Amino acid sequence: MNFQKIPPVEVSKHLLELAFRRARIKGKQKNLQGNWLQIIRKKESLKLDIVKEVISQRLEKTRNSFPSTNDLSSFYLKLMQLTLDYPMYKKSLGAVQWALRKVYSLHRMYVSKVNKTKDRESIKDLTKQFYGRISSILKQVDVNFAYLETARKIMRSYPDIKDMFTICIYGFPNVGKTTFLNKLTGTKGKVAAYAFTTKTINAGYFTFKTNKVQVLDVPGTLSRTDKMNIIEAQADLVVTELANVIIYVFDISGYSGFSEKQQEQLFTKIKKEKNVIVHLSKQDLLDKETIAEFKHKHLSEEQIKEKIEKLAQKYEDVKREKEETEKEEIIEK
Repeated sequence: MNFQKIPPVEVSKHLLELAFRRARIKGKQKNLQGNWLQIIRKKESLKLDIVKEVISQRLEKTRNSFPSTNDLSSFYLKLMQLTLDYPMYKKSLGAVQWALRKVYSLHRMYVSKVNKTKDRESIKDLTKQFYGRISSILKQVDVNFAYLETARKIMRSYPDIKDMFTICIYGFPNVGKTTFLNKLTGTKGKVAAYAFTTKTINAGYFTFKTNKVQVLDVPGTLSRTDKMNIIEAQADLVVTELANVIIYVFDISGYSGFSEKQQEQLFTKIKKEKNVIVHLSKQDLLDKETIAEFKHKHLSEEQIKEKIEKLAQKYEDVKREKEETEKEEIIEK
């Protein structure tokens, strides 16, 4: 799912100005046929049509631009619940749909009234009433437009997750996870010398032979499941929902601000949950003795790529066998 394509949400003031301006232009049309009553009815009906068309098209665009929760994976639903006011998000989309229904309903009602009225001033008054009621409806959902725009900006940071073999780069803040992602995949994630540089989930890809692998660099965690902040909760979500393999990044140089003991505790926890590969970062800051004394077997970038390739191939083989079995079962039925 690519959330980058969700367009900005328009507020009532912009929608109304645009609709009424186009209606005024259409109302100046002079090539209408018929007597004075027929012409005035046609002009006012055209104005109502234009207002309905402009506003309904934009409301539909807003409604359809945001993903339906019924179409999203478990990962995205949980990510939305972590990062958004989820009840407000659903309420706001419902408000847009409500406004859309009201626009159509009012349009039908006032066009019918215009076509039944025989007095010039009464017909124009009906048009003004329609404008007023449409304005009132849109202003009622301005708070929902505003929240959807807030949600859109947050959702733009969501990764475009693919259904493929996925590894997660994991560890404490500032241990070198994003640097390693950049080396592994050629992406250009932000790197800086302070903790929690990664605020969102960064996705990268690399291909070995015929297998494409998705690599997710997650926000740094502080290993505190009882009081996770939103950034850490995203990291935990990736591990739980998406990761086939974890690359756990250790930094024993001392520059991350976290001790080897702290990192060891998080490592012990995560290896109980997933298949874990160890990478030792910032080796250029360490002497050979310190590296030799590090107690975990750790792999170089190339070694990690080779191991990932084997695991990815196994994943694809299992997936293909499952698909073939499902096809055979369908044929048999």
